[in-house]
Amino acid sequence: QVQLVESGGGLVQAGGSLRLSCAASGRTFSGYAMGWFRQAPGKEREFVAAITRSGGTTDYGDPVKGRFTISRDNGENTLYLQMNSLKPEDTAAYLCAAGTSGFTMRYYRGIEYWGKGTLVTVSS
Repeated sequence: QVQLVESGGGLVQAGGSLRLSCAASGRTFSGYAMGWFRQAPGKEREFVAAITRSGGTTDYGDPVKGRFTISRDNGENTLYLQMNSLKPEDTAAYLCAAGTSGFTMRYYRGIEYWGKGTLVTVSS
């Protein structure tokens, strides 16, 4: 079992920045690819970013490319999402996920664990 707990959400003005964290406990963090997803009210869950076990390869959804950066600290068992140039359309609950591959996470394949999410609200 892996427990994932997100933090760092909040209210920010458009153009601002936030950094989300996802603390993992349980089984070995470095044994999992990790990812971020988001879900806005009334919308389907959307892939945001993924990172491989070593952190050597990353993948981003088109809406966030160039603005968001995913990273991980395997020594601290923590996943991060640095979000810059935030837009009102980025408003959503952000969830982290642990899975078997960072290359297929965008297709929702191999995801084994989900966090409960942290809310990000971007005001215009």
